[in-house]
Parts: sequence; structure tokens; C-alpha cells
Amino acid sequence: MSEELLVNVTPQETRVAVVQNGGLQELHIERNRGRGIVANIYKGKVVRVLPGMQAAFVDVGLERTAFLHAADMVPHRTQSPDASEAVTDEPSPVPSRPDITELVSEGQEIVVQVAKDPIGTKGARLTTQLSIPSRYLVLLPGSEHRGISQRIQDVDERDRLLQALDTALKEHPTEAGFIVRTAADSQHSVNFEADLEFLHRSWQQIERKIASARAGELIHADLPLSLRVIRDLARDDVEKIRVDSRETYALMHQFAVDLMPQLADCIEVYPGERPIFDLYSIEDEIHRALNRTVDLKSGGSLVFDQTEAMTTVDVNTGRFVGKRNLEETLFKTNMEAAQAIARQLRLRNIGGIIIVDFIDMEDEDHRRQLMDAFERALARDRTRCHIADMSVLGLVEVTRKRTRESLERGMTETCPHCQGRGTQKTAQTLCYEIFREILREARAFEAKGYLVMASQTVIDMLLDEESTGLADLQEFIGKPIHLQVEPTQNQESYDVVLM
Repeated sequence: MSEELLVNVTPQETRVAVVQNGGLQELHIERNRGRGIVANIYKGKVVRVLPGMQAAFVDVGLERTAFLHAADMVPHRTQSPDASEAVTDEPSPVPSRPDITELVSEGQEIVVQVAKDPIGTKGARLTTQLSIPSRYLVLLPGSEHRGISQRIQDVDERDRLLQALDTALKEHPTEAGFIVRTAADSQHSVNFEADLEFLHRSWQQIERKIASARAGELIHADLPLSLRVIRDLARDDVEKIRVDSRETYALMHQFAVDLMPQLADCIEVYPGERPIFDLYSIEDEIHRALNRTVDLKSGGSLVFDQTEAMTTVDVNTGRFVGKRNLEETLFKTNMEAAQAIARQLRLRNIGGIIIVDFIDMEDEDHRRQLMDAFERALARDRTRCHIADMSVLGLVEVTRKRTRESLERGMTETCPHCQGRGTQKTAQTLCYEIFREILREARAFEAKGYLVMASQTVIDMLLDEESTGLADLQEFIGKPIHLQVEPTQNQESYDVVLM
């Protein structure tokens, strides 16, 4: 599988497209005015402790206070800041957690790291279990834990990597815990040494800042997206990393030379006059990813609906009728949908609870094959996913770790006209609302007449299909009703003015 990373840089934002076999698989966007804060380290001040929720609210200098749960203060389970990795080594019993009132108190200063960006109306999610990632390793200050990413499942490889880590630590002793990341698969101890030096320097700088920082100050910010591309997204077998900014190229190339020299030759400046994202029609893909409906090649379709609590995905056969029988049609549509859904979850960065409504199939073997294919498709996701068994109604529950806003929530806003409903009242409905409003005004106030100010569509209906009703209303109230088109009004807005 060929993979390229395309980096588009403007003064306002940086965008990274992960392209596999010519098709867009992931999109990452970082805007200068709204840069994500996941993995940032702050010195915060506890402003409120909630024993009933076993949580505290912490002021870290952001617009909203951040949320710190007791579970994120006790090192019973260590996780990498890289959302793609669950990094516990072996399952271990979870110790009983102390009460939140034993851990923090109001007014206390505390060093915390952001685990989740503020999403919607919720503040950032915090943890006191700090972690500093590099290319192959994650440093865990104040811990003695040694672990391997769960995505590396081969037992012999896990043992070999632990030995390689121990060998590298003998050359660069560091009193901290470490996690070996998925990218370290097949790597040797010599490749860990540069990471250890980088992490050691980074932690020394952080310790110095912690000592002098005041409550509400940022201590350490994660790398910008242009450098995180190299650290987190670029696999060793990536073919090209193309960037359309010479200044950013220089920074990326130097970062690669210092930390992962094997990738330095893959980074190149894109000199073309045609925008880099037009190479693989990425702009068109982004526009399609904001649509509610996704068309499948077979003629079927997917319908995505995001709500506050969950996202639902409905699979439809559409115009695909198959060549043999109904069961074949359903099976082929579902199999194609499984691949498309996994890709869309990555592309749209949909997290949380996802309910997929596959088309119900009677053949048990087809259901098993579909679930196997769906699991394999989700396994390619860098973000941790969990999939439950299919219900008798053909519903599949998926959970996908969410650390930042989805593509839709990051690039769109609620429509001011329909308030997010996605529909609007018909012109006929509004005509009847206007009639009722005029009746209310006529009973409450004395007036010589009434002026209705509304959109062109509503006025046209009042003059045409509802002209009889308008005439009957004028006769009933004994007052003239005048109509005026307001071009700036949306269809649901109108005014009834007393004359």
C-alpha cells in the first residue's frame, strides 16, 4: 500500500492529508486562531471539588474551567497521548481509588495535562498522569511502568521490544516509565536512543518551567501539526511527505534529521503552481465529507447523522438490485458499506458512540463475514476503536476515542435559519401563522390596517394560493391587510405591523 502525506500551509491554517493508493484517508486541520490543546501541560488551580461526581474543576487559563476526574489522577492505567494507542502492557487489577477530596482541595495548585480538547459546551478533560511522546517512545514522568502498545500483538515481538528498551536505557538511564509505541514495531535499541535524548531534554525543560510557573500558565505545548506529521503520522514506509511551504519544509526537514533521519529524504517541497490539495481532488473530498449522504459505488448509500450523544450511520441499498437474489444484494451492499464507513469515520474524525444500521441479513454466514470485514477495516484506524457484536436488528455499536472536534463540528456551524433542524416551515404553514397573528393583533389593539412583511415565497403564496383566505380574513376583521416583500428575510421570518 503506497502512502503519501500532503501538507498545505497558509498563514491561517495548516492542513495534512493522508493519501493511500491515491485516495484520501485522513484529514488533519490546525488553525492558528483555534489550535488544539491536547497534550499541553499547564499549572492549574482547583476552583471547585465535586465529591458527588468524584471530580474537580480546574482553572488552567482557558475560557472555561477544565474537568479533572479522580480516575485520571490515580495511575491505575497508563495511556499514550496518541489517540491511536491503548498502551497498557498486560491487564492488571485496578486498585481502589481514593476519594477526590483526599486527592485535591479547593485553591490547590496542580500540574495537569489536557487529555481532550473542549468539545461543544464541555471544557477540556485533564489528567495528572503526564506523558511526553516521541517517535517510538512515550515518557511517563513519576512512573516506573514499562509497556508496549497493544496494537503490537506478537508476543515474541513484544518481548524483544522490551529488551531493546532496557538496552537503550542502560546507555541513557532515565528515572521514568516508558511506553513503546506502535511505530517502534521491528525497530532496534539503537533507534530508541535518539528518542531517549529528545525526551530527556524535553522533560528537563518542563521541570524548570514547572518550578517557576504560576497558576493558569502554559508550561509545555505540543508540537505544531507540521511537526506532529513526522512524529505521529509518518510510517517508516511512507513514500513522500510533500509540503507547499519552503519555510515549513526547512523546519520539518531539520526535525526529521534530529529525531528520525530515515524520514528526512522523504520530505520534499512541492513546487507546482496547481494547489497541492488539487493533486488528488482532496478539496472535493473535503466538501463531500461534510455532506450527510455518502454514495457507494454499487448504487447504495450511507446516511450520517451526528447528535450530541452519538452518531448514527444508516446503510441503504439505493438503486443497487443485484444480479441473483435479495440476500446477495444485501450482502454486497453491507460489505461495501463496511469499508466505506471505516474510511468515513477516519476522514470525518467521528468519535464517541457510533451506531451502524446495516441492512438486515438472514444468512448467518454473511453476518459473520460482514463483522470480520468491518473489524479489519476499523483495525487500520490510528484512533482506538471498539466494536460490539451485531444485534438481531442488524445494529452494530462502535466506540471511537474522541480527543478533538469532528470535521463537521470544526468546519461548520448551526444554520441560523433552521437552528440545526435541517428543515424549514413551508410557505403554506407560515401563511396560516400570519393569519393567526393578525387575528391576535386585531383582538388586542385598534388599528387602521396591517402590514405583513415577509419573504418573496410567502408573499407570493398569500397573493396566489391563499388569496381567498386573505380576503376572508380582511372581511372578518374589517381592516385592510397590505403585503410587502422583504428580500433579506429568510422564509421563516415575518413581521405584522400595525398601521
